[in-house]
This record gives sequence, C-alpha cells and structure tokens, in this order.
Amino acid sequence: MGKGSLSKGLAGLYGAAAMDQTVFITGGAGFIGAALIRHIGRTSDWRVVNIDNLTYAANPEAVESFAADPRYSLVQVDICDGSAVRELFRRHRPAGVIHLAAETHVDRSIDGPDDFVVTNVTGTARMLEAARAYWDGLDAGSKSAFRFHHVSTDEVFGSLRDGDAAFDETSPYAPNSPYAASKAGADHLVRAWHSTYALPTLVTNTSNNYGPWQFPEKLIPLTITNALLGKPLPVYGTGANRRDWLFVEDHAAALWTVFRQGSPGQTYGIGGRSERRNIDVVRSICGLIDELVPDALHRPHEKLIEFVADRPGHDFRYAMNTARMEEKFRWSPAHSFEAGLRRTIEWYRDHPDWWRGVRARRYPGQRLGLAAGG
Repeated sequence: MGKGSLSKGLAGLYGAAAMDQTVFITGGAGFIGAALIRHIGRTSDWRVVNIDNLTYAANPEAVESFAADPRYSLVQVDICDGSAVRELFRRHRPAGVIHLAAETHVDRSIDGPDDFVVTNVTGTARMLEAARAYWDGLDAGSKSAFRFHHVSTDEVFGSLRDGDAAFDETSPYAPNSPYAASKAGADHLVRAWHSTYALPTLVTNTSNNYGPWQFPEKLIPLTITNALLGKPLPVYGTGANRRDWLFVEDHAAALWTVFRQGSPGQTYGIGGRSERRNIDVVRSICGLIDELVPDALHRPHEKLIEFVADRPGHDFRYAMNTARMEEKFRWSPAHSFEAGLRRTIEWYRDHPDWWRGVRARRYPGQRLGLAAGG
C-alpha cells in the first residue's frame, strides 16, 4: 500500500494529524538501530520515533546527523513498561514497528542471563501486546498496512559444522547460549502473535554485523581499538570459529526493505556471504591497521594476538542463506567484507574520542573483553 492509501486510512481514524507515516524503532540508539535510523533519514520521508532505554550500549550520538530533523524524536522508555509503550502508540499512531531493542552480548548473557530474559523475552511480549491493542483499533485499510518487524539473529539456530549448509528460514531452532535462547523465545512469541491474533508480523534473522559506532566489546571494534592502543588482542581457543559478516549499512537497507515490502507471517534471512575464521578476521584487521596507521609504534600488530581459553558453549560456525532476500527483493550486500572492514577501521582511527570515552566510562582500569566473534 502506498503512502497516500495508508495516510487516508490513518486520517480517517485519528484525523489529519496522523497523515505522516511514522515508524517506531525500538533500540534506535543501539548500533544497528542507529544505522537503520540514519538510513531511513537519508532515503525516505518517514517520521521516526526512537524508543530506547539508553542503557550502557546506547549511542545517541550515532543518530546526530538526523537528530535535528523535525521528523525524528527520541523517547527514553523501557519496553518492559507496558503502560508507557501503550501511551506511545496512542500519542504517535505509527504505521509500524521495527523492534531491535535487546541485550545482545553473548559473554554478558553467560555472566548474567536474567537481564536477557527480561529485555528480550518479556520486553518483546510487552511490545507485541501494545502493538496488538493499537492495531485492533485501526480501520481495515490501516490494519492491513501495519507491520511489526522483529529483528533477530542467526544464533537462534545453533551451531554449524564445516561442510553444513547455511541456515535458512526453515532451519530448526537450537540455541546454545542464554542470549540465543532469549532471542529464540522472542521469535516464537512473534510467530504466536501472528498465528493467534493475526498481527501482521515479520521476522529477520541476521548474521554478525560490524561497522562504525559498534560498542567496543564485540570482536571487530574490540580488536581495532585494542590494536590502536597497542594492547593484547585476545582470541578464544585457536580462533577457528567461523562467522558470516555483514556491514551494518547493508543490514539497515535490508531491514527497511523487508519492513516495507515483506509479507506478513514470513521470516527472512539476512547475511553477508562473507564467512571468515575469527583468527583471519583479527589478522585482516592487523594488516589494515599496519597500512592505515603507518607510524604506529606496535607494527606489525599481529604480534599483539593472544590466544585464551575458550568460552563455555562457544558455537563453532554461523552462516545465513540469503536466497529468499535475493529472489524476493533483489537485495544483496553492497559492501564486500574487505571494503566494509577498511571503512570501519578508518572510522575508529578517526574517532578516538568516542571510543576512548566509552572504554573509560564503561571499563575503567579494566582489560576490555575478549575477541569472541559472536
């Protein structure tokens, strides 16, 4: 349905003030959510309401390029607060929701799983119920246009071995970490709300993302920032674990495409077709930093690599088959891994104040994280 048809339906229910197309982005101050908001701001005339609780990994600075636009607003709300979320629906009358708000770091889920269950499972249930109550009150045209798009991960499918076919939309769920289990639970809730209540939902499962503004506890930004500081580059086990890597801007474009064109009740796999061993990712980063920071005192940076004991339940391999995305939407990643990695390293090299500030605030006096890779 086009903008005119949708606006007519919303105006009939709520009056002329509802004619602008509005989308809720939950977790829009996070890494992927902020990239999505920047993409929407560049490529559409939609209004965006960023719903974020602004917890430790939030980066409101990552959407500063759009923050002054009258189409953008940020509201600090916990998605587990059902009454606050319902009020947002009543006030802003969105045409849809793209739900990214989640706890995402696997190591943190092992150390403290409760927060992951609360945010990822309970928070998703509260969002679904608020969306359903709002959707029930829409007229027929607006109901058919509404979408609740839940953003998930390939980790819900468990672990692949060498030679296994990549995960696809029919893969059985077999989560191995508390994080993956909490995201799997959220996926099942979304499916149930579609099946039981006919809420028009979409689910996307994506591979590992990387790019500018990523919180420096994940593999690629951790390795980059540690290398720039001349600190050890810890790698779990032998570094043989494999991940498929997707540049975050390509993911943002895919999410916006699925939200606007996807079929309710469907799941879509999004990936980069760029599988790499963790150790090879780390070595690629070292080589690029050697090139891009020629006056660094720690060249060659590979000498900083340090192998450490593996983490519990470390999945060996993830990969996502993107055939459905490619066939239905003609979507494919615009960035090769090499090009995306170069852009990412250049960004961290050129924005030391941001990541140094994050490290100082979040990890004062600590050796930061492990290069886990998912």
